[in-house]
Amino acid sequence: MGLYLIGENLDKARGHYRTETGELVQIMRGIYVDAADDVDTVILKHAVRIAKYLYPSAYLAAASAILLGPTRDGRLYLTGRRNQRTRLRSLEIVQNEAPSHPSVVSAAIDEGMGEFRIDVSSIRQRFLEAFRRRSEHAASIGDTMKMTLAERLIEEYGDGKGAADAVWTLARENQWYREGEQAERYLLHRPLTVAVRNEAAFELTVGWHGKPIGELAHDGVEWRWKPIDGGPPLIRQTTPGKLPPFILSLLPEGWLEAVLNNRDERVLLRSGRRYMSNITIVETRGDLADLPADVLMTRLADFSDAGVFTGHYAGPGRGPLEADFERNLARIFTRAETPRLSGVQIKAPMALDLNGTLEPSISKPFTHILKPAGTSGFEALPVIEWLALTLGSAIGFTVPSNVLVPMPDDMPPALLIERFDIRTGPADKRLLALEDFTSILGVPTEAKYDSTMERLARTLRPLSTAAEDDALLLLKRALFAWLIADGDMHLKNLALLKVADPGSGYFGSVRLAPLYDAVTTQVFPGLERDRMALKINGKDDRLRRVDFKVFAATAGIRASDADTVIGSVVEDLRSALDKVELPAIVSASAAGSDAASRMLAVIAKRLESFA
Repeated sequence: MGLYLIGENLDKARGHYRTETGELVQIMRGIYVDAADDVDTVILKHAVRIAKYLYPSAYLAAASAILLGPTRDGRLYLTGRRNQRTRLRSLEIVQNEAPSHPSVVSAAIDEGMGEFRIDVSSIRQRFLEAFRRRSEHAASIGDTMKMTLAERLIEEYGDGKGAADAVWTLARENQWYREGEQAERYLLHRPLTVAVRNEAAFELTVGWHGKPIGELAHDGVEWRWKPIDGGPPLIRQTTPGKLPPFILSLLPEGWLEAVLNNRDERVLLRSGRRYMSNITIVETRGDLADLPADVLMTRLADFSDAGVFTGHYAGPGRGPLEADFERNLARIFTRAETPRLSGVQIKAPMALDLNGTLEPSISKPFTHILKPAGTSGFEALPVIEWLALTLGSAIGFTVPSNVLVPMPDDMPPALLIERFDIRTGPADKRLLALEDFTSILGVPTEAKYDSTMERLARTLRPLSTAAEDDALLLLKRALFAWLIADGDMHLKNLALLKVADPGSGYFGSVRLAPLYDAVTTQVFPGLERDRMALKINGKDDRLRRVDFKVFAATAGIRASDADTVIGSVVEDLRSALDKVELPAIVSASAAGSDAASRMLAVIAKRLESFA
C-alpha cells in the first residue's frame, strides 16, 4: 500500500502496533509509511491525499491547482483558513489565507490508492493569484503557466475584454483591485509574441573527420556541449558552463593569438573552422562537407634528401624587409579556412601535393606543419628541433617525418613536420585524434607547467591500451628531455594518440604520441639555466639516475625494467651523438652551426655527469 492514514485505511491501535514492530514509519500524527519503501517518494506521490487529510477545508491553489500536485521543488500550495507551513520530510505544504469569496471547482485525483475529490482554485482565481503582491503562491506560477491560463480564459469568454470582465467580477468580490488591474492589463495587452534573442548567443557544430559529433553553444554567459551519440567519447565537458578542455586545447595561443588579436574564446572559435586532430567547427552543419579532409596524399620522405626538403616551397617570404615575413605569414590566417594551431611558436599549416609543392593549406588538406626561424636569438630554433628529433629517432623513439626547408630571401631554414594524427591515404578509414595532457587533465593552457611527471604517469596508466609499454616510454621521454636539456616538455608537448575503427563506439588504440616539439632550450638567450618544465621526484634540476628510478617506481615500473631503459637511453644517445651529421644547409648558417655545436656540447656534458 505505501501510505497509511488513521481513520481511512488504518486504525489507531494497528498503526501503533505495526510501528512498534518496525513495519511502519510514522511521518506525523495519523500518517504512516511502509518502512521498506522510499519514504520521500511515497510522501511526494501522495502529497495531495496527505494535504486533504490534514486540511480537509483547504483547497489546491496557484501552481498546485494547475499541476494537481506538488511543484518540482517539493512544494504543495493550498489556500485555507490561515497562513501556515507544514514540513513533511521532502514535502512542504505552503498555505495562505483564503479570500472572502473564493471561486473553486472540484477535481478528481487518483495517485494509485483510489480516486478522491478535492477543491481547487478556478481558472479565474488562479489567474488572479498569479498577480498577488509579495506572494509565494504567485511566484509559483511561471510565465508559461500564466500565458496558458490567459489563453484558456480568452477561449472561454471569447476575447481579451470578455476574459478581463469575468476576472474583474471575481476581483471586486474579494477586493483584489490591484490583482484585477494587473490581470486586465495582461489580457488586453498580450505579451509580445516576437521571440527576443540575445544576438551574442550562438551555436556551433563540431565535426570530426567531416562528420558531426556534437553541438557547442554559448548563451552569452556559459558554454554548453551536447554530444551526438554513436562515436567514441572524444569531447567531454568536465566543468558545467566551461568550454570542454579538448576544444580549449585546440585554440590558438602565443603568436597566432596575437595575430588574430583576440583572447575571447567565442571570437577565436568563430574566426576559424579547421583545427588539429581532424576537428572542424562550423556555424552551419552543411559547411562540414565544404571543408577539405586532412589526408596525406604524398609522403615527405619522397621529397627529402639527407634531412633537407627537395620539393618546391611556395609559401610566404619576407620580401625586402625582414619584418615582413611574419606579416606575410599572418595574412593567411585572415581566411577562416586556414587551419588554427595551438602553441606559442610561429607555425604555419601547409599542404604538400603530389608534385612536391609546399603551400599554405588555406583550402587544401592540412598535412604538414612549417616552423620558421624565430628572431632575437631564436633563428636556429628549427635546426635545434630537427637535431633533437634526429637524436630521438636514433635512440628508438617514433618520430614524425621531418626535414629542414631552405627558405627564400636569405631567411634561415625552417622545419617541416609531417602530421602523424591524420589518415595516410584514401583507403585509410581510421578515426584519429591527438589529445594533449592539458585536455586530459582538464586544466587551462596557462597551467601547462603546473604538474609533475608522476601525475602524468598515474593519469596515463588507466587510459593507455598498452599501459606497461607506455609507462616505459614516458620514463624514456622524461630522461631524454633531461639529457638534451629540453626545458619545454610541458603538458601540451605530451599527448595521447587515439585511434578508433570506422563505426566503433570506442578507441581501440590509446597510446603515448610520437616524439614532437623536442628542443634543447639552454642554447637560446635567457634560457642558459633553463630547468625541466615538469618536476620529477620533486626536482626540476640536477637530476640523477636515482631520481628516474624513484619516478619509475611511482609509475609502477619494475626496477629491472627501469634500469634497462635508463641504461639503453644513455648508451644509445652517447652513440648517436658521435654519429650525427649536420646537413650542409646547417653548416652554411653561422647561427645554426653555432647553436648545433653548443647543443651537442650540452648533451655531452649531461651524459658525462649523469650517474
